[in-house]
Amino acid sequence: MRTGRLIYRPIGMVVGVVGGMAATKMFNKTWKLLTHQDDAPDAMDRDRGWGEILAAAAVQGAIYAVVHAAVNRGGAVAFRRGTGIWPGH
Repeated sequence: MRTGRLIYRPIGMVVGVVGGMAATKMFNKTWKLLTHQDDAPDAMDRDRGWGEILAAAAVQGAIYAVVHAAVNRGGAVAFRRGTGIWPGH
């Protein structure tokens, strides 16, 4: 493992947690905006149908993937600017 990866690992973990929290907030706001419901359906919610549950999962997955990529890339770029080392190599 190269030095950049080793140094970046704890930073990347913090960035990942913050990104996950941001993605959750974005999803909750997006779901409320789209459906006018406060709570998104859960897979085990017996009062919600398949379509609603799968739609919620698709929206949540898309938001998570975009936020995850953005925060990981942003963290790597910021790390490189600060240290001159790209954390992926």
